Amino acid sequence: MVQVIWLVAAVLALFTVGYLGYSRYLARFVELDDSRSTPAHKYEDGQEYVPAKKPVLLGHHYSSIAGGAPIVGPITAGVVWGWVPALAWIAIGNPLMGSVHDFVSLSASLRHEGKSIGYIIGEYVGERGKNMLLWFAFLTIVLVVAVFALVVAIVFDAYPEAATASLIYIGLAVVFGVYLYQLNLPFIPGTVAFVVAMFVGVWLGTHYPLALFEPASRAPADTFVLFASGGSWIPGASSLGTNTAAWVPVILLYGALASALPVWVLLQPRDYLSSFLLYTGVGGALVAVIVGTAGAAFGISAVTPSQPLTTNLEPYYGFIGRSGAPLFPLLFITIACGTISGFHSLVSSGTTSKQLNQESDARVIGYGGMLGEGLLATVALITVAIVAPEVGGGIGLALPTFATGGGIILTSFGIPASFGGPFMALVLVSFLLTSTDTAVRLGRYMMEEIIGTPESSVESFAADRYGNALVQALPAYVLITSGSWLTLWQLFGGANQLLAALALLTATVWLANWSESKQLLSTGAPMALMTFITIIGLLWLALHDNVYAKFLNDAWMAEAGAFAMLSAVVQIAIAFVLIYLALSLVVMGYRNIQRVRAKPEEGGYSPSDD
Repeated sequence: MVQVIWLVAAVLALFTVGYLGYSRYLARFVELDDSRSTPAHKYEDGQEYVPAKKPVLLGHHYSSIAGGAPIVGPITAGVVWGWVPALAWIAIGNPLMGSVHDFVSLSASLRHEGKSIGYIIGEYVGERGKNMLLWFAFLTIVLVVAVFALVVAIVFDAYPEAATASLIYIGLAVVFGVYLYQLNLPFIPGTVAFVVAMFVGVWLGTHYPLALFEPASRAPADTFVLFASGGSWIPGASSLGTNTAAWVPVILLYGALASALPVWVLLQPRDYLSSFLLYTGVGGALVAVIVGTAGAAFGISAVTPSQPLTTNLEPYYGFIGRSGAPLFPLLFITIACGTISGFHSLVSSGTTSKQLNQESDARVIGYGGMLGEGLLATVALITVAIVAPEVGGGIGLALPTFATGGGIILTSFGIPASFGGPFMALVLVSFLLTSTDTAVRLGRYMMEEIIGTPESSVESFAADRYGNALVQALPAYVLITSGSWLTLWQLFGGANQLLAALALLTATVWLANWSESKQLLSTGAPMALMTFITIIGLLWLALHDNVYAKFLNDAWMAEAGAFAMLSAVVQIAIAFVLIYLALSLVVMGYRNIQRVRAKPEEGGYSPSDD
């Protein structure tokens, strides 16, 4: 067993080197210049283009990218393959790949008037390439909606206290939106009151846990069960459990409605309140590890955790992990957002670039923000390392360990695990709910950009805020009902990381068009690596985990229901469509780079064009 303080120290050391060294080089490489006016100042309109102070924008950006994925991915990988490979991929891959991805996505958008990566790639390879990238992103969004809705349902089943606290938290966010934007009441007193109320909601959740049907065995005995019996008819009930399966459509409906509401009603006030959960949960856990380790070492009972903060997972479970899955390529697409995430390119180039006050802020917000997500992934990994759930219990057992392990860590502050556990569950769920409805909203924006001006009733429906939510929610529900959690998560991870490869491709094409003297290794090498890894991973998921393990398996065919079969078909189709779109874009980008590097005097973009 190893003290988890050494895991934290290793990550902090490598992240510090990356930020102080590599990010400074990248800032000079893309020629950040505070004398140049940013899009936020050029096109300030009080709505989308609004200059923001660096700490404010960093908080907003971090809240937007730090969803549930950097929690779920490391937990899943740690349980299956051990904590050493998971930690290594986070600690090394994040500063060399993920943080580079976020930084160059933000910088490229900054140089293109705050436009999205879809617009940028279209500038160099044409309208067809732009639409292909947007379709790729849209399909990835469907997977985001599916996996996050499923994970929220799993946590609600294991921690009914979090279900109650989440309902209170959502209600508070709506009231806070009215307080700020309709009643125009004082900001700071309101913040204090609503943050306190949010923590009171956690306390209420511990006293009044809520479930739709009979919850998991871990749930408190006094859980209020809305429906005492039945529920076997709910799609996915046999594989997911009745209570989990019942929560899924509720969460999808929430995501659809929340995405359609004006941003002031729920999105902005909820993101603001969730930032306090984030800072308290992530920062508090990291500090608690240090305090608890010191307390145990020096015999200070007041700050000694309820159990030793040591790794109880094995360092390495072998190339074929405990679930029978190969480490390569599945480790990389399982951890996903803790190391690199294509979803971040949509945030960096979609909203953050329109609010950057000065160019130098891109370094701390783009590169530093992703390092912050790596810290969240590290916290997730140490919680599961402490608790060490049995993989045979299914991923439904592994996921709630973030709350259980986090509750144990927080006992270093004298916080009882009975409160700390539900609080950490709410931290996880709040990020997941944020990611779910934000994803649906981004999906609508992408579809609107693809369609342009609707010319038919079908296009009008697909671009409509309610119709588009349905377009995303229905296939997501079909995927969820398969009950194959690990396959679905890895399909999402593959799509998300392949999107990251395409964002890096976009940055590489931009740099090649900028100047023949720009080296392409910093973006081109991680782009090539992620393209290779994720395509192999998607092929494995489509051909092995679906075709071979399911449709060529007589036992599975005999037992599988219609929803499971349909879900498998959808997964296979999505995997091959994503591979086709990605390879087509890589070919387009490569041809563009060849053309401009062969004729440098006809090069495209230059900073002097601004």
